[in-house]
Amino acid sequence: MSLPIIHTRYLFFTGKGGVGKTSLSCATGLALAEAGKKVLIVSTDPASNLDEVLGVELKQSPTAIPGVPGLFALNIDPEAAAQAYREGMVAPYRGILPAAAIQSMEEQFSGACTVEIAAFDAFSKLLGDPAATAGFDHVIFDTAPTGHTLRLLTLPSAWDKFISSSTGGASCLGPLAGLEKQKALYAAAVARLSSASETTIILVARADTASLREANRTRLELAELGIGKQMLVINGVFCSDTTGDAIADAMAARAAAAIAAMPAELAMLTQTRIPFLPRGTVGLDALRELAHPETVAAPHCTAMPQTALPPKLHGLIEDIAATGHGVIMTMGKGGVGKTTVAAAIAVALAKKGHQVVLSTTDPAAHTAATIDGALPGLVVTRIDPVQEVKQYTAEVLAKAGQQLDAAGRALLEEDLRSPCTEEIAVFRAFARTVDEGRNGFVVLDTAPTGHTILLLDAAEAYHREVMRTQGDMPDAVRQLLPRLRDPGYTRVLIVTLAEATPVHEAERLSADLARAGIQAHAWVINQSLLASGSRHPVLCQRGAYEVPFIRRVADTLARQTALIPWLAEAPVGVKGLEHLVGT
Repeated sequence: MSLPIIHTRYLFFTGKGGVGKTSLSCATGLALAEAGKKVLIVSTDPASNLDEVLGVELKQSPTAIPGVPGLFALNIDPEAAAQAYREGMVAPYRGILPAAAIQSMEEQFSGACTVEIAAFDAFSKLLGDPAATAGFDHVIFDTAPTGHTLRLLTLPSAWDKFISSSTGGASCLGPLAGLEKQKALYAAAVARLSSASETTIILVARADTASLREANRTRLELAELGIGKQMLVINGVFCSDTTGDAIADAMAARAAAAIAAMPAELAMLTQTRIPFLPRGTVGLDALRELAHPETVAAPHCTAMPQTALPPKLHGLIEDIAATGHGVIMTMGKGGVGKTTVAAAIAVALAKKGHQVVLSTTDPAAHTAATIDGALPGLVVTRIDPVQEVKQYTAEVLAKAGQQLDAAGRALLEEDLRSPCTEEIAVFRAFARTVDEGRNGFVVLDTAPTGHTILLLDAAEAYHREVMRTQGDMPDAVRQLLPRLRDPGYTRVLIVTLAEATPVHEAERLSADLARAGIQAHAWVINQSLLASGSRHPVLCQRGAYEVPFIRRVADTLARQTALIPWLAEAPVGVKGLEHLVGT
């Protein structure tokens, strides 16, 4: 078996988006269940695809997986959790407090921050309350991409400190009594996360430099939180017994070089390597192959199948450049290459003489590393939550604090110490960055799908929160949603891979955007092996697997499609990004 050997009751699979956390969580759960254990798999990802991988519609309570006795799964739905949390906080006061007071409470519980804390509330019950998962031998958490995961894991301490230091009785989440009742539960969750005898953190990475660098950063930050029981899984390692195929040789060499160069501390962790598999990991049969790759039959094809391929990225960039200004947003599931595509577009526009700002809202950003150098006309920035919170807090205190007495100012300072302040500050910075598209191009490498949708949906709640704490609304925020909905100002590029889960996730994203009044300008299919020119048998089989997904995007889902082949030259640095654009 190629999966990690597990001894603790609780397991967390975490890592950069797209490394295969969900597949490995499910394969591990399946293997444990087939060994006679009773297992619960839990997704804490707002953009979860646990249902698709396991082939069953999941709810917020354990659902039995057909055909696998002892295996259960559930999704923590952030929106549903927030609705239940809001009602739990407000319901006891209905019929007691005036209608205006009830309305005020509901508004206080309407922000994206409430969604975050409500999802964590559900997560804490599963981890901190033994009765919630009684009867299961193992509880496996398929966590969200790294930035969100680390925020999730640090919330217990953040909220515990906030509750302990708060004296005014109110926060941007409403009455603190609701949080105080959770204090013991959160403390139990923190203790369980830190217990080496109860919890194992499995860092999942791909065999590439950026992914392993992210895994090491996660290792360090988790260790600082007191979470030391960690293992490493390197997923999708491609090896080839033959040489002479440029793509296969490059894939194998790139993987070997990345593994050889990984940080020494990361290499010291207990490590498992899972080989590259030529087809997807959706469904129980595919998950069994992930656990037992030695059972996979060797492919014999030596040529890619024939199908009409969409044009490369060059034409799409030419169309965008002709408009002269605006915002380009790359969106999609974690790990599909949004950062690389955003960087390639920014470099191409700057090369054409345009002024370009390349920025990211992703907590796990790698934009600067992808550019790897300076280019005239291109400015690379990042919305840094720590800096934004500091600046936002100072501005609110300077403006609103002057009109308050000592008690009122103390209450405002207390409110601003809430973790909710980060959501507000980052959202304001996002709006400010979009505003820069009036005078040039702004290319936004956005966060993975779930976080992005929460960010966009926060507009109305943010409006109310700013009015409460600051008394006015910045023009950039007032204009944000109209700008995002204006196809002449904002062009959303949905980035995906030619695989089942990324395409289906992108379909859901497209539908969510449409409901918010935002239409996707184009789809970009990234890293296509079908278009790579390889003749290696394993890669040809993978190419054949891509065909129906490319056809679905190009023929049905997208108004305009661009396709980027898997390149032998890594798309890093200005030269590599120019090669990715193609002609």
